[in-house]
Amino acid sequence: MYEFSNRERAEVLTQALPYIKRYTGKVVVVKYGGNAMVNEQLKQQVMEDVVLLWLIGVRVVLIHGGGPEISEMMQRLGKKAEFVDGLRVTDRETVDIVQMVLAGKVNKTLVNLLEMKGGKAVGLSGMDGRMIEARVRDERLGYVGEITRIHIKPVTDLLNTGYIPVISTLGCDREGNIYNINGDTAAAHIAGALNAERLIMMTDIAGILRDRNDPASLIPELSLEEALMLKEQGIVSGGMIPKLDCCIQAISAGVKNAVIMDGRVPHSILMELLTNEGAGTWIKGGRQ
Repeated sequence: MYEFSNRERAEVLTQALPYIKRYTGKVVVVKYGGNAMVNEQLKQQVMEDVVLLWLIGVRVVLIHGGGPEISEMMQRLGKKAEFVDGLRVTDRETVDIVQMVLAGKVNKTLVNLLEMKGGKAVGLSGMDGRMIEARVRDERLGYVGEITRIHIKPVTDLLNTGYIPVISTLGCDREGNIYNINGDTAAAHIAGALNAERLIMMTDIAGILRDRNDPASLIPELSLEEALMLKEQGIVSGGMIPKLDCCIQAISAGVKNAVIMDGRVPHSILMELLTNEGAGTWIKGGRQ
């Protein structure tokens, strides 16, 4: 195995300096889920990336999913998972399981990992401070929520006191109902409310491809107009459509730019933010 010399290590750090200067003091929202979340080695590396960014002054907000863990818990409890149009049917019993898994096990595990890596983190759910207000999205889905309002102060309070907010995507309404919220949608709304410098959407593919069967056809950069055109042309299809829609929504709400990238690649967050090549597909907003 090749060993880097001290000079080579110093060279790497100096090359990263312009990117460190660009993002220090800025808000970066990371939507974390998929394979990078269930693979233990990748999970450790994602937490290392987040803590390193926090240590150099980036105001990181980590928003997580937990679909596989929810399905596993439902199976253990003898409840069958059902989906409509890719969304989990969430009756009252299921929303209790979602709350237990997301706001409990998954959220606190990530907080603990960040602390173990040397960061300072606090876990929140969308119910804390009524951060995510929601209503029923579709009666067929039960307690699956459509976001109606974001109260961002709990997040900014944590950022302003030097913590990494770790957010599970549950919502609530004025009647006390709890809703299961799509993680990508929540990330877009929260990033928009924060006027984030960048929204990073971690996925299980390389990014947006011109040919979905050819990883070498990755599109590294798109304007907002080009992204909309690719969607109209049908080049973006299937499960990538809602992710692209969330990026477009976030940019329209004030996020400077967004990236859809492969969370299976080790240290992909650092590659995206601190190198010239980046990782995945970068979607540029109007303000640069």
